[in-house]
Amino acid sequence: MIRFASENDLEAILAIYNDAILNTTAVYTYHAKTLEERQLWFRKKCEEGYPLWVYEHEGNVVGYATYGSFRSSPAYKYTIEHSVYVHKEFRKHGFGKALLETIIEDANAKGYATLVAGIDAANTKSIHLHEKLGFHSAGIIHKAGYKFSQWLDLAFYELQLNGPQNPTEG
Repeated sequence: MIRFASENDLEAILAIYNDAILNTTAVYTYHAKTLEERQLWFRKKCEEGYPLWVYEHEGNVVGYATYGSFRSSPAYKYTIEHSVYVHKEFRKHGFGKALLETIIEDANAKGYATLVAGIDAANTKSIHLHEKLGFHSAGIIHKAGYKFSQWLDLAFYELQLNGPQNPTEG
């Protein structure tokens, strides 16, 4: 079941995110986050009006998804960047796909024009999932990060959404 996250989900979200930080190149960060940092992140998401969903399976949070501003300048207001993370023991069960489909549906309903994904270029499973859902390559930034004693290339993927009925510059 996919539902909106609550503060009670933050420990599970933190565990999933910290595993990605410490054991993968999905996040270009070196150090695990604290619960306090995730609480501030959650509050900021709420204040800015960005959704945060969890996938609950058999009473456990097995994944989460969110999106937010792509860039802070006002002209980017119709472009968002998303994040989807699934617990390492629950990958390959369709939870990530379902979360990403939820993001796409919500972003379309809210009138966004472009959905961006920043994916480690070596993460072929994530790239394949995004392509399966209609994303197209928007380019690669080579040596965008350095982690685990290696250079990391960041691939950008984009999905064109319906966009707003009447876009404005205000």
